[in-house]
Parts: sequence; C-alpha cells; structure tokens
Amino acid sequence: MQTKTRPDLQVIPMLAHESLYIGVDIGKFQHIAGFVSTTLLARFQRFEGCPALVFEQSREGFRELVDRIGAYVPIQQAYVLLERTGHYHQALQHYLLDMGISVFVIHVQRRPAGMLKSDKRDALSLANQLYSQLELGAQVADQLHLVRRAVPPTDAAAQLRGMIRHREELIMESTQRKNKLTALCDEIFPELTRVLKDPNSQTALALREAFPSPQVLATASLSALQAVRLNRQLTETKLVELQQRASVSIGVKDPPRLRGLVFEQGQLIRELKVIHEHLGQLETEVRQIVAHSREGKILTSIPPVGPIQAATIIASIGHIANFASAAKLKSYFGWAPASDQTGVSYDRARLTPRGNRAMKRMMYLIVWQAIQMKDTEWARLYERLVPRLCSYDERKQKHTGKGKVIGRLAGQITSVMYALLKKDDEMLRALAPGEIPPEPVLYDPEIHRQHRSGQYHAPSTGHQPRKIIQLPIH
Repeated sequence: MQTKTRPDLQVIPMLAHESLYIGVDIGKFQHIAGFVSTTLLARFQRFEGCPALVFEQSREGFRELVDRIGAYVPIQQAYVLLERTGHYHQALQHYLLDMGISVFVIHVQRRPAGMLKSDKRDALSLANQLYSQLELGAQVADQLHLVRRAVPPTDAAAQLRGMIRHREELIMESTQRKNKLTALCDEIFPELTRVLKDPNSQTALALREAFPSPQVLATASLSALQAVRLNRQLTETKLVELQQRASVSIGVKDPPRLRGLVFEQGQLIRELKVIHEHLGQLETEVRQIVAHSREGKILTSIPPVGPIQAATIIASIGHIANFASAAKLKSYFGWAPASDQTGVSYDRARLTPRGNRAMKRMMYLIVWQAIQMKDTEWARLYERLVPRLCSYDERKQKHTGKGKVIGRLAGQITSVMYALLKKDDEMLRALAPGEIPPEPVLYDPEIHRQHRSGQYHAPSTGHQPRKIIQLPIH
C-alpha cells in the first residue's frame, strides 16, 4: 500500500521567476510558517492544503525557515507576512531583514466566529492574504487588513524607542508616588500645604524626610530647619509659622499608626529621588541622540518642537518610509478628519478615533505651545482662523469651538514634518555608496511666511514627460 506524502514534508518544484508568499503565525517559543504560490495553489487547490513548517524561536529555527524558503525559490523572490504581536515577532523580523528577505506586517487578525483554532490555518491564511494583495492586486475595504512593508527603523529611532517607553513608565511611577505622598501628608501633617503649596516640592520633601512628623518638626531648632531648606524663598518667618502649625497639627496622633505612615513616607521619598535621578540621566542621553541625528535636527528646527518631543516622534514613527503620504502620518498621529455627510441636511467633521494615543496628546501640546509663541506663522494662522471658523459667544465674550482650528494646525505641522523628513530620506537614498551626505534641510520660517502669503514657488524638478494613453482602434 502506497502512503501519501504530507505536503508539510515535501518541496514542490516551482517556476524560475515565481514568487513565494509566506505567512507566519507567531508564538512565544515556536512559530508556524505557511507557504502559498501560484504553483502550490494549482497543486493543492485550496490554500489550507498548502505546505507549512513548524520552527523554533531560535537562530537554528530561523535558519531552518530560510533554508526551506531557499528550497522553493531564491530569497529575493520570497515575501513574508507577520502579525504585530507585541515583541515576539521582532526577532524574526530583524533576522529576515538582515537576510535580505522582504517582510510585511499586518495588524492582528480576528478569526471568524465558529472557526476552529488552528495555527497552521492562521499561517496559511496570512500567506493567502499576502498572495492576494501582492500577486493578484486585491484591494481591501478595511485598512486593518492591509499589509504594509516593514521598514527598518533609523539608528536614532532604534535607540530612542526603548528609552521613550521607559521614560513614560518612569513618569507614571513618579506620579503614583507623588499621589501617595500627598495622601500621607494629608494624614500626617495636613497644615504643611498652608505654608508650602506643593507638598512634593524639593524643599517640602527635604523637610518631610528630615522631620517626618509634626512633633519632630515642632521641636527642631531654627538653624536645623534652615540647613534643610532648599528654597531660599522659604524665609525664617515662614519656618516659624510652619513650626507653630506643627505644634497644633490635627494629624495622626496614634503612635503605631504614625510610625507606619512615617516609615512608608520615608521609603516613598527615597524611591522618588531615584526615579528623578534616572529620569535626568535618561533625558540627558535622549537629548544627545536627538542633537546628533538628522531627524532630530529637522524636527527641533520646527518651533516649538523640543528635544523630548522630537525623540517621541522619532521613536514612534520609526522611519518616515513607513508612511506613504502626509495624510497617513496625520492618521497615525490621530489628527486626520473624519467627515459624516448626508445630502445637505447633515454635514459634520470630527477627528478619527484611530491613531497613536500618545502622539495625539503630544501634537496637542505642540500646537498649544506654537500658539503661545507669538512670533511664529502658526500663531498668526491661529489668530486669523479663529474669527473665521469659530462662533462667537456674546455672553462669554469669546470665540468657542476652537478645536477645529487646533486640528487644522496639528495637521499642518504634521505635514511640514512629513515633507522635511521625506525630502531628507529621498536625498539619502539617492546618494552613491560611500558618498558623504550633506546637512539636512531644516525648517525655514521665512520660506513658510512666503508660502502663507503665496509668494514662494517650489523649485522645478525638471520637465516631466506627459503620459500618452494609447486607446485601441476598432
């Protein structure tokens, strides 16, 4: 009796110039790759019957995948699709890009209801999606099903991505400890905020660490208090007032409870100091990376983008080639308009709910800072658009509905960022191997002013021959 060979264990001969499409179902310890091509579909009829390969999350496993691809076609004719599954796909993505294999990424796909779970089917489904969009040119209605080529991040983005994420975590931890310290102050010595408005300022924390309870503070000498204070605006009069309030404080008097609160307060203050120290070191390193990177020089030339904001943008986008147009970048930043219209009776515009939440907040802050910098084109544009686009409230004596102007400014600032970064990327791609690149083109407020007044015309890129369409003659 002759046994039938499993498709997973055989290599089907393919045409010389045929492309191979691979979908990989990502796991924590092992992955499954599904292979689809014109020849394989003709051989097995359905994409679910095409070959698949199980390989480990290791260099040997990655090498096994590349060897299997090479058994079908040259690696230049292979295209791999990965789902964005946290960080588990990144090691494989970097390895394949280093090997010169084209990699595409897609959002995690939702499995249709009622379909049984199968990692092999998921991998082959990804390969079939890649085959449909690249080989057959199929269009998708949902942008979440669109495959996008993975572009390696720039050197600056690769360094900053982890740093910016860690900075956000440190800021969150700092905020948590400040909230706890504020609550402890309300229990131990609530009168402290009558003299020092911020119970978590450097001077307040120094006093709370040296004199952890009102009783200790009330009995301390004036010279000891003066030695601890960090802010010279905290005069002797205020120190005396602070001692008087400490002597009649309504804070916790129960010794066991007070001892526990004081111990917790001391630890939180020391933890907060370490967090601030690490934040300072991190931001110093981030500023240096931004100052020496081309993207950093370009972004910081746009007022009012600072080094930390530029670093956040660089880390977020990875590479400007990830975005085909300025509209795509606006959408990723969460500042793309979404219109709802029905005939002439209903016409509304709002911001799309999609996009990177952190970048949406960042661009909002950038716009407001640009508005407050009066000597900028952004501020002048804001002053010009508010009376035109916003309604005037007679009762409040001011314009309302300024969000639409904020959205327009955010979109224009994003467009300027995209234009400068895209121009620099195209220039770098056009350089000959070994050629030293010139300095990047920075934001010029004078050119921007000429643009706004209609006096500036972009330099011609040369005569572009018109495309002539030959119609068939019947």
